[in-house]
Amino acid sequence: MGSFYHRIKDSLNEKLPVKFSGRPSEKTETSDYHQAKFARIARYGEQPQVPIQAPRLTVALKNRTSSSNVYAYITGRALDCDNAPVFIQSDAKSLYFPESPCEILSPVMKDVGIKLGAPGNTVQAEIPRMCGGRIWFSVGAPLIFRINPGPAVVEPSITNQTDPNFNTVWDFVEFTYNEHQLFANITWVDMFCLPLSISLTNTNGNTQTVQGMPASGMSTIVNELKAQAARDNRPWDKLIYYCNDRPHRIISPNQLMVTNAKVWGDYWTDYVQKVWARFTTQDMIINTQAAPGNVRGRVVDGKLNIPGAGSFLPPKALDIFTCSTGPFITGSNQCRNAVIPRLAAAFNRTTLLQTCDQFPNGSKPIDYYKNPVTNHYSRILHQVALDGRGYTFPYDDVVPDGGEDVAGVVHDGCPKLFTIGVGGG
Repeated sequence: MGSFYHRIKDSLNEKLPVKFSGRPSEKTETSDYHQAKFARIARYGEQPQVPIQAPRLTVALKNRTSSSNVYAYITGRALDCDNAPVFIQSDAKSLYFPESPCEILSPVMKDVGIKLGAPGNTVQAEIPRMCGGRIWFSVGAPLIFRINPGPAVVEPSITNQTDPNFNTVWDFVEFTYNEHQLFANITWVDMFCLPLSISLTNTNGNTQTVQGMPASGMSTIVNELKAQAARDNRPWDKLIYYCNDRPHRIISPNQLMVTNAKVWGDYWTDYVQKVWARFTTQDMIINTQAAPGNVRGRVVDGKLNIPGAGSFLPPKALDIFTCSTGPFITGSNQCRNAVIPRLAAAFNRTTLLQTCDQFPNGSKPIDYYKNPVTNHYSRILHQVALDGRGYTFPYDDVVPDGGEDVAGVVHDGCPKLFTIGVGGG
């Protein structure tokens, strides 16, 4: 057993929603086969056709803001059309498959903004089976998507100041809807801007809910980040992006490094050194929650050596906050790939110097983020969230065996209604 996200990703052999990169030119990887097929579609003016009997899922989009100028957008890849990029159009049910343009940053040729109407209104949408799905919301102005050759959808950016959406209020949730289930989550891996909540009701009438942030979440997070920056003189307050002298969004520590690679300096150095010192004289046990079982490692000659998983150099700030660089780069070694999420999560949650010697099974959420040096962005967002749940770093779905979800996930093999509320619980 193990974290549901990682178990289901492996068992379904299906790529679940990718954490938002914040890079405006980044596109979802597409195989040569699909690229060629999309090129043929563009050349002959064809549009992919979803099979008539293909299932659709009802999605309820609730406007819980005080604004009548709220938009929703649904994007992803259509599983019944060879993973072709797809939008749901403004009528909340028609599909739009963009053709491959000749130029980068070409406009979207259909109206894909779903207007949510007055405060309190709910719009019913329909989605086909999709992977890499996102449901976006903006308040006060519509979002602008672009299309690159491929085709590849150019999504809004939080780090490119020339992006037309940069000062728009927007956020999103992630989902995959396939033949096995609907899997969805609230994500703050790269930022928080709008309070969003999700719920999933199955065909038996059972409902799972993630409450998200309260309406006052932004102001509370801002105050907590400022207080933390005052305590440790680290740039937690720099995670606050202001527009017109008001807090506009909160970016994660890894996104702050996109424009300032050295901003965190030696923040993690002392903690990492203490972890390395501890496990020089005793074993570290990683519960891989997979076929390799529990694996043991010890620091020798400056490297954490785990038989079967290889050796790990001491991670730096970039490695810990992104969970994907340095010693946390995944590859073909499946044992190592199982160790990395659990080790990276233990660093972000700073549980490695507590009395336990196994990770993640040696600690519970109440034990997370207790060290003065920790991922305070994650600590604060979990603290402010109404039920303490939501993705705050890439491996926040790692939980002890039998532990409760902290990543804000809902999933069901017999989904009937997926509901997203924008505007706070």
